[in-house]
Amino acid sequence: MTEAGNTPRMDADAFVARLRVEGEKRYHDRHPFHIAMHAGKLSREQIQAWVRNRFYYQTRIPIKDAVILSKSEDPAFRRLWMHRIVDHDGKVDGEGGLAQWLRLAHGVGLDVDAVKSLREVLPGVRFACDAYVTLVRERPLVEAVASSLTEFFSPDIMARRIVAWETHYPWVEAETLAYFRGRVTRAKEDSREAIDYVLAHATTLESQDRCIDALITKTQILWALLDALTTAHPLG
Repeated sequence: MTEAGNTPRMDADAFVARLRVEGEKRYHDRHPFHIAMHAGKLSREQIQAWVRNRFYYQTRIPIKDAVILSKSEDPAFRRLWMHRIVDHDGKVDGEGGLAQWLRLAHGVGLDVDAVKSLREVLPGVRFACDAYVTLVRERPLVEAVASSLTEFFSPDIMARRIVAWETHYPWVEAETLAYFRGRVTRAKEDSREAIDYVLAHATTLESQDRCIDALITKTQILWALLDALTTAHPLG
């Protein structure tokens, strides 16, 4: 489609294809730490360190979604997006993704209260995760939504993670993998909601390019989290 005074924007199929290509080649499943995890090469200490530190990222997710909600003047969008906070925080204490992650922490042998306190989170992990909240706070709404499109790739990595953990880390209590199982379906639905919004609201080539940039920045944040972990817990 051509708009007066603007370079023609990409059609929907081309735009989605660009988002997928740019995100997929940078997604953190390609990071050496994740490759080692899925190959069964991580030690118990490394698995525990990942669970402990990744919990900080999990705590940032409902916060960034609250920031996204605060940017919208549209009640319909807010109703659509609001479930994401409930998905992580739960409707009551003990429910939701954060509670499931803490059960995972218990399942890998961590002290749950210590994980909840966040006091052992690596500085580099904290910096990377806080950068995600900053990203959605500083970018326009459509770009903030686009940054969440790493969910395109989440179902695949979650499915592979479940198989890898059941195969290589039998010391982890199987029932504590519930967070991973739930995200296989939930991430597919969330990514459909997000891409529908981005397609409707990225109406110029410049806006589309900035949405792609937001997604790339998000992949870099996830990569930086794993870089910090690998520095503190080197791979063999």
